[in-house]
Amino acid sequence: MTDKTTNEHSDWHAKQYMLFENERTRPVRDLLAAVPLNGARLAVDIGCGPGNSTEVLAERVPGASVSGIDSSADMIAAARRRLPQCRFEISDVSTWDAHGPYDVILANAVLQWVPDHERLFPALVAKLARGGSLAVQMPDNLDEPAHRLLREIAIDGPWATKLNGIERTMRYDANWYYALLKPLCARVDVWRTVYHHPLAGADAVVEWFKGSALRPFLAALDDAERGAFVQRYRDEIVRAYPALADGTVLLPFPRFFIVATTRGER
Repeated sequence: MTDKTTNEHSDWHAKQYMLFENERTRPVRDLLAAVPLNGARLAVDIGCGPGNSTEVLAERVPGASVSGIDSSADMIAAARRRLPQCRFEISDVSTWDAHGPYDVILANAVLQWVPDHERLFPALVAKLARGGSLAVQMPDNLDEPAHRLLREIAIDGPWATKLNGIERTMRYDANWYYALLKPLCARVDVWRTVYHHPLAGADAVVEWFKGSALRPFLAALDDAERGAFVQRYRDEIVRAYPALADGTVLLPFPRFFIVATTRGER
């Protein structure tokens, strides 16, 4: 993740994020399955979180040296416990200055928090070895009810001033990313997948977003405001995501994928 704040409410917490480990890890497995590999030697997971995505990367490139970076100390500590054989460092993706060259750069559910993609993506491609791949997955769910409700609640309450400008606004255009990356790469694959995650009711939906989209909102509020905001959000989630007969809520979650592979052979 790229949130740079470090207090207990605004830092990215590994325990909360991993409440839905299987669901959060499935997209990175799909992403890395599309990466062409031929004797990769050096790979890095930027925005590695608690190491679940790094673990998938290490499985995909056996024998390679695998590392990870994240701006959250809590996430890095969890990743080090999980994968002591890998090297993890606290670093911000937007200012990351390692040169590589890397055979695989993985960015799973992190670049949606980083601005200036017109500069960032070519800079990441420049760190690739010949025949190396930049593999990116970003949530593409800003038009889903869970995010729409965040925006509506943020501007309709005593917290409106505090929450002004916090919501992510970046939406993805496949044509734009293809046109940006294709002159730099031999091959660019772009696709979108909608996952439907079965969750145990509205409370589970709220817990899911406490590990991601809700965090910047809650970080800006005091304890009383956080409680009121979450309660309003839960009430709206109940209406927006009606449960099935057995109490299950299917959470639609669109995600945007890019695999950009440079020219040449390793």
